Amino acid sequence: MLTPLINKRFLSVLVVLVLLGSSVSAQQVLQSYIDTAFKNNIVLQQKNVSLEKAQYALKTAKGLFLPTVALQAAYQTADGGRNIPLPLGDLMNPVYNTLNQITGTNNFPMLENQTINFLPKNFHDAKVRTTVPIINTDIIYNKRIVTQQLVLKEFEVQIYKRDLVKDIKTAYYNYLSALAAVDVYQSGLALAKEGLRVNEKLLENGKGLPAYVLRSQSEVESVKATLIDAEQKVNNARLYFNFLLNRDANAAIVVEANDKTDLAKVEGLLAGLNIANEREELKALNEVEGINKTVQKMNSQFAVPKLGAFLDVGTQSEGFHFNSNTRYYMLGLQLEVPIFSGNRNSNKQKESGLELKNAQFNSNLVAQQLTLSAKVSQNNLRSAFQTYQSSQKSFEAASTYLRLIERGYLAGANSFVETIDARNQYTSSKILVNINFYKVLTAMANMERETASYNIN
Repeated sequence: MLTPLINKRFLSVLVVLVLLGSSVSAQQVLQSYIDTAFKNNIVLQQKNVSLEKAQYALKTAKGLFLPTVALQAAYQTADGGRNIPLPLGDLMNPVYNTLNQITGTNNFPMLENQTINFLPKNFHDAKVRTTVPIINTDIIYNKRIVTQQLVLKEFEVQIYKRDLVKDIKTAYYNYLSALAAVDVYQSGLALAKEGLRVNEKLLENGKGLPAYVLRSQSEVESVKATLIDAEQKVNNARLYFNFLLNRDANAAIVVEANDKTDLAKVEGLLAGLNIANEREELKALNEVEGINKTVQKMNSQFAVPKLGAFLDVGTQSEGFHFNSNTRYYMLGLQLEVPIFSGNRNSNKQKESGLELKNAQFNSNLVAQQLTLSAKVSQNNLRSAFQTYQSSQKSFEAASTYLRLIERGYLAGANSFVETIDARNQYTSSKILVNINFYKVLTAMANMERETASYNIN
């Protein structure tokens, strides 16, 4: 009889599921994989690096308000070029000569004519310059913009985390679905082999036909080919799942069968739609609007003067001397008042106004798209759940039909072709139940993403 084999198969699967369920739930397994992906996923790591860069950019923007201290040193030497003759000897020597004659001394030495060169020779100037902004609207608005960009990067990380959660859940369910298909095909292969054994035994006893044996052999080979294809799908599903977690492609995946308690949540999800008004996408677009507003305000302040102060403390001399005569300090203010720039400032202000308007349009468009996506995901969940319920009924009918046909075949009331058809219907309907079950879970994960209901913190 084939029916006891089916019952044994179901019993063995049930025992495995009970043992697995006693250790840890499927949701805990998924959560551990999600936590691993948050640590190891390459794209998420890249976005975290961008976030860290934005944090340092904010620190740089804050540093623009602080004084800047720098050591500046210059050395110059030259010869030739223009010069100024200074006839000190021609002017003073007659006077000094007369004084020496009157006093009878040589207290007044003779002087030589001098030549002063315009270019410095062996001249150095070393100073410590301190500059500080006093009035500068650009750095004020720049700090605000960088702060808003930092918040925008944080939202981008959160958005990708939500996408990653959905991708991991979908990949995990696809893997489980592929494994379930392999299990069903293995069960179908066992049924086909059992059918071949029964037909061979009937032929030996003179009650069967050689055609039935050949057909059974063909069915066994067909199921084997289908099983190989299903196993390949399992390998592909494992490769993609491990890729999301950025780990070895052949790393084993903990298989935790779902106890279908998640299906109890479907009715609640279909009863009402909670569209999150505070989705990260909308918050990010609000930040983009805020950045454009800040840029517009900054451009509107182009007429505000810029005022800065500086202090130089240093030494300068020829011949590298350092004493009280070479040391100096200089304190000053620098004022810049814009007068005319070819209308560039007014044009920039108008341009930033258009950028702001475009960002507002984009925010409204994305808000509508998110609402539409949430409603579509709910409809897809409803369709997947109804299909799953229908496939369950089909499987129950196929199971009953297979039992009746098997009994009828052994009793001689049904043909062998009918048993093959019944067996194929049973296998197909069983696979369809598993596929549709994981389609429901995938649709739930997609709706969870579209409504931003998963807690990523």
